[in-house]
Amino acid sequence: MENQLLNHLAAETPQVTAPSISSSAMFAELSIGNWTARKLDRKATKETTVANGASDDAGAFHKKLIASPTLDAVQKHIAHTRTNIHYHLTMPWSDLGVRLLPTAMFPEYYGLLTEAENKYFALVNEFVQEYGWAQAQAQARLGNLFSSDDYPSVEIVASKFRFRHAQTPIPEVGDFRLNIGHEAQEELRKQYATHYANQYQSAMGDVWERTYKALSNMSAKLDYSGKDDKKIFRDTLVDNVRDMLGLLSKFNITGDQRMENMRVRLEDAMLGVSPDALRDDDTFRAETKSKVDAILNNMKW
Repeated sequence: MENQLLNHLAAETPQVTAPSISSSAMFAELSIGNWTARKLDRKATKETTVANGASDDAGAFHKKLIASPTLDAVQKHIAHTRTNIHYHLTMPWSDLGVRLLPTAMFPEYYGLLTEAENKYFALVNEFVQEYGWAQAQAQARLGNLFSSDDYPSVEIVASKFRFRHAQTPIPEVGDFRLNIGHEAQEELRKQYATHYANQYQSAMGDVWERTYKALSNMSAKLDYSGKDDKKIFRDTLVDNVRDMLGLLSKFNITGDQRMENMRVRLEDAMLGVSPDALRDDDTFRAETKSKVDAILNNMKW
């Protein structure tokens, strides 16, 4: 489905130039680090493979050095920040991890990321304070697997944690400050513009794919006529589609008319829709599914 979306975008989307992107979006980067508290135990690995008559490459034994609910909370928070804030509110741009952040999304993104950063360091500070106690508990928990050499100093552990983010402007196509000839500069500008158009196409493909996934899920969950074949769905079924409705407006950084037309149709389809209404009213559920299916059919190429 994703390849179909990208192929259609390539055929239908007008040529996108860097200035149009530069004026309505920026680059966003996020880097979060932590101490994993895991260590490969080569001795235990060897003993396990030998005891089971297995080859040396059959597996590996990794010790969990610390049993800490606080450290677990840090790692869960990192996953939440990456998935539900950074990835959710931005679009893919480069293989190096740089994401595209619409200018209209910046206040929400920056606010949520700042809150996430504050919570991250509060959790990290709590863990660093309890590290010595948790290390002492580990000896009893790990038994013969315990080795004091596995545990860095509290200062080294603290240095493993980092939370860095940056939002930077997108350069214009003609912004080349290079001491090269005019012909070479023109060639670079062409390559630059083509690269930005291709990356933009990929970013828009991600938006369409997310929308298609949310609508397909809704269509499948609403595909029943009464109590006999009733399907169970959570309130998030509606929340996810409404969320995409909000993102479509802010992610349409070049004013693509097809995307705006779909947003308007989806807004109309979701008018008055609630989880309870979909569960209780067979006619309303069927009408909503019909509208959603019509949008999905328009996205199939």
